[in-house]
Amino acid sequence: MRGPGYIGRFAPSPTGPLHAGSLVAALASWLDARAHHGRWLLRIEDVDAPRCVPGADVLILQQLARCGLLPDEPPLWQSTRSAAYQTALDGLIAAGLAYPCACSRREIEAALGASMGRFDDLVYPGTCRLGLAGRPARAWRLRTEGSGVITWQDRRLGSQSQDVATAVGDFVLRRADGLWAYQLAVVADDAAQGVNCVVRGADLVDNTARQILLQRALGLPTPQYLHTPLVLAGDGHKLSKQNGALPLALDRPEAVMAALGAAATVLGLGGLPAQNTLADWLGSTVVAWAERTKPDGKMVGFF
Repeated sequence: MRGPGYIGRFAPSPTGPLHAGSLVAALASWLDARAHHGRWLLRIEDVDAPRCVPGADVLILQQLARCGLLPDEPPLWQSTRSAAYQTALDGLIAAGLAYPCACSRREIEAALGASMGRFDDLVYPGTCRLGLAGRPARAWRLRTEGSGVITWQDRRLGSQSQDVATAVGDFVLRRADGLWAYQLAVVADDAAQGVNCVVRGADLVDNTARQILLQRALGLPTPQYLHTPLVLAGDGHKLSKQNGALPLALDRPEAVMAALGAAATVLGLGGLPAQNTLADWLGSTVVAWAERTKPDGKMVGFF
């Protein structure tokens, strides 16, 4: 998708400052928007309030500005969007596509006959699909039975597919603690902001089928998707704050250029000619990104 109709976004969670991995996602999404002569938006995904660090949102915006990555509209905070999420959930309930769930994690583990780690995915067995049997509701879930295999084309990874019903089960829309689930929030927000091209890290590939299923259930358009390579920690897992990712120090121009250069290298754009200014470097990097984008949006020649 080219021209002014392109709308992309970067949507960090304010759980701390940007690190090397999050800068890769920010740079890739900015480059893709600029290469397509489109708009680039920022969304602060602070819907999971207990994980958010006070002031991290402001710091992230400052870090992006130091890197020359400026949005075309004022940022959107998810914490201001609860009414929109409730409207979306109400529509799903009215259509018979969402139902209340009384199950705790321990009960789901018992039903599955397995003990799971804190961060393991639980394929929900549908215990409450036919009713709560007198128990109080804890969460709300989306019905996935009969949804079939969801397929989509990733601009880097090619053809992708997932049977959400068997791989995930009926997933949560509103959590037992009353907070909105990421899947519902991101789908509602992308639609509200008109986002039609999503560029994000490959760790989020597994979320895509659930989001497409929700888009269809809500009658919303499905964006194009491009999932970029990840920066890996020493243990081989995605670099994150949980495994020791250091915040980027961007207090000097040389540090900014070094951080951006490292991010560009992860994206296969290393070795660009040295530029005198940040604006010149960003301009040449946009050209390099555009040269690797086919007319159908597929990315070639790197990653």
